[in-house]
Amino acid sequence: MTTARILVIDDDEIVLRSLIEFLKMEGHEVHGAHGVSEATEIINSTPLDLVLADVYMPDGNAFRLLETIKADHPRLGVVLITGYGTIEDAIQAIKSGASNYITKPLIDDEIRVVIEQTLRHHALEEETESLRATAQEAFGLDNVVCKDPEMMKVVRMARTMAKAQTTVLITGESGTGKTMLARAMHYNSDRAAGPFVEVACGALTESLLESELFGHEAGAFTGATTVKKGKFEAADGGTLFLDEIATASPTLQVKLLRVLQNGCFERVGGTDTLHTNVRLILATNVDLANEVAKGRFREDLYYRVNVVPIHVPPLRDRRTDIALLADHFLRKHAADMAKDVTTIDPAAMEALERYDWPGNARELENTVERGVVLAMGDTLDFSRLPTELARASTRGIRPAEDQPIMPLKEALKEPEREIIRRALAYTNGNREEAAKLLGINRSTLFYKLRKLRVTEKEKVTA
Repeated sequence: MTTARILVIDDDEIVLRSLIEFLKMEGHEVHGAHGVSEATEIINSTPLDLVLADVYMPDGNAFRLLETIKADHPRLGVVLITGYGTIEDAIQAIKSGASNYITKPLIDDEIRVVIEQTLRHHALEEETESLRATAQEAFGLDNVVCKDPEMMKVVRMARTMAKAQTTVLITGESGTGKTMLARAMHYNSDRAAGPFVEVACGALTESLLESELFGHEAGAFTGATTVKKGKFEAADGGTLFLDEIATASPTLQVKLLRVLQNGCFERVGGTDTLHTNVRLILATNVDLANEVAKGRFREDLYYRVNVVPIHVPPLRDRRTDIALLADHFLRKHAADMAKDVTTIDPAAMEALERYDWPGNARELENTVERGVVLAMGDTLDFSRLPTELARASTRGIRPAEDQPIMPLKEALKEPEREIIRRALAYTNGNREEAAKLLGINRSTLFYKLRKLRVTEKEKVTA
């Protein structure tokens, strides 16, 4: 049994002493009070986990004391002792905010069970509150890593909309951080105490998605042996994030429109109309207006969800954020793997910044994570990057404007020579590794070394 600091309040000296003795035998630290005034002094001066109070006392009643406790000590559990099984007292106890109640005559086993249940419930509440605070800290909008002006506008808009109840549509390519932004909006909203529920619409078939969102009744279809609550019910009081909303079928779009209009729906196979109080955030990586024009997305639903659109730009359009994000991901994964990788060398960072990142921030994080895994020292160097990034480092190399135009074959010799020299330097002259890094076979590398006249000294020096 969990041990706790308990205050017992009862004006009956025999009952008070009996309860104190029993609870001390159970291993608890116990304080006693004969009335409301004495109890108030103890509550305000002594750390407590639980109050066990008789409802009626000479100087007041426990319901008034309960109001004070909930106002000044909201985390303190209160169990009321009601008079001789009167149902009215029990109902009022719960309505007034009591954690639980027990009735006279008092039975040791019942007291033990009620106290254990109450303490466990409050422990779970504190754990949930701690997890919620951690989530708010982790997913706060202040934690969005960016300095690009357009991305900073996105963060400002998200912060403004977090406090609203309006449906938000987040658009942008895959991997740009739409889910991260939706989660941050939830944890910075007035619904942060409620659940954040995410559904990847594109990952489910039409029938499965309908059941996932709205739930189903037993016997609704083959295999539906029990009642299942859907995500709209699970997200009640919180936020429901629907990713890849463009994949929703026409039938499902009709049902979504109804929920958006009045919060009503039925489970699959059911007839009872249910109500939900959720804030919807939707995301898509396609042009919904174009989908409407092609008849694949309902126009009325489009206007309903497109109240406040937020567009997350692709990473290639905010290259000033690449170095910031890369350093952020480096610290994150180095800490997760307990590796002492602290920096990205200039050549590797240059390659990261030149690459177009079709997979956006998600691809960048995966690349940095891979680099941390392969890193041998405290630096993530060029040789630890995927071959496509090594090839991308050639982009942007061109003769100066005042240089004469020469045949393309001749103009490309020097950039090619420089790239091969750097690859050899980062592999300490290992031609086989350099060839792999460059995405060519070893014999091709040997041919280019001779053709471009890369010296032995150049092969091993940066």
